Amino acid sequence: METKTASTRTEGLLVLFDMHTTFFPRAIEGISEEDAYNRLNTKANHVAWLAGSAVQQRYLMVSETQPGLRQTGEELFKDNKGIQEGAKYPTIADYVKDWEKVSPAAREALISIDDEKLDSEIDMGFMKMSHYDLLSFTIYREANIIGQLALWRRLLDYPALKYD
Repeated sequence: METKTASTRTEGLLVLFDMHTTFFPRAIEGISEEDAYNRLNTKANHVAWLAGSAVQQRYLMVSETQPGLRQTGEELFKDNKGIQEGAKYPTIADYVKDWEKVSPAAREALISIDDEKLDSEIDMGFMKMSHYDLLSFTIYREANIIGQLALWRRLLDYPALKYD
């Protein structure tokens, strides 16, 4: 899918964003509620947390352009909360629905951001970075989470993630 962006700097990010938009629902497809919480006796983040964290990240991408848009499990993920023992996370179906709701708005935000905004600085309290650096990290992190979800599929004896 070819799309003209406001800044040529985001064109590569957009390609990855579009891939992730397709891969994420496939990565969690068919995972049972029980398996979504299965950590296989490790301290690794489970599927329910990983999926919600990825969804939250997409919602953060549109927080300036659509500040009222929120995911189902926002309270569990806001302020970069880590995994919470015993917490009841949204269902896989909720995550897919939230992902499908936010992705078009996040794509539009990525297309329309210009160089001036990309160069502007964000103060996160513990560090400062440009909007471009934050978007780059966000796209990188989505790939990382999708990879972890793909690994969980295999570890939990589900079919491998399909990329086609």
